[in-house]
Amino acid sequence: MQSSAFLIAVFEFVILLFSLSFHECAHAWTASRLGDQTARLQGRVTLNPMVHIDPIGTLLFPALVIFGPLLGFRLPFMLIGWAKPTPVITRNFSKILRDDNLTTLAGPASNLVLVLLALLGLIGMAVAMPNGGDLVRLSFAVALGIANPAQAHPVALLLSLAILINLSLFFFNLLPIPPLDGSRVVRNMLPYNAVQVYDRIGGWASYLLMIFVGGYVLRLLLVPALVLIFSLLMRL
Repeated sequence: MQSSAFLIAVFEFVILLFSLSFHECAHAWTASRLGDQTARLQGRVTLNPMVHIDPIGTLLFPALVIFGPLLGFRLPFMLIGWAKPTPVITRNFSKILRDDNLTTLAGPASNLVLVLLALLGLIGMAVAMPNGGDLVRLSFAVALGIANPAQAHPVALLLSLAILINLSLFFFNLLPIPPLDGSRVVRNMLPYNAVQVYDRIGGWASYLLMIFVGGYVLRLLLVPALVLIFSLLMRL
């Protein structure tokens, strides 16, 4: 059981690193396509996690959440994370508000793409493998922490964790808490005076809002989505 838990923890950490890198790469690539080469010139159009790592959001906080239970303590937080923000100079866009919003939303959209790809992988396994439906459902239940890890199929478990983590990142980044992506979209809709107040939210206030308020709201959004996906898998 302990070895299975460690394997799942490693899967989670690797998937999170890749997903965060894919997210930031999507920001950088979209900005480049829309006319701002700032991120591209800094080498941010890449899936190399070393380029995107934020010491707290990419390494410390996720590592404590993932590996804490294996070391005898459990943090009361969901697995979320963030990477180093992608630099964007909006004056380089031809249509500043539109292109800034498109660049911003490219990040969450990339996580949703990974969710859909992983879900298609699970559906393919369920159809192609003997007893595939049962293996996929069991592995998805293991990813949710409600089944015995020893009985999971490694590939199905990897895909299930990819769905869970990327769905979490999708909803998390849409929250209107600076510096998350949702906050930038909201900021672009605010009048000038409100923007000045909004921009004062930062530092540790942002971290606390992301971890505590964001984690609570994330649960409210994530549970119905996971129930919907599990219901789909039950039909296979």
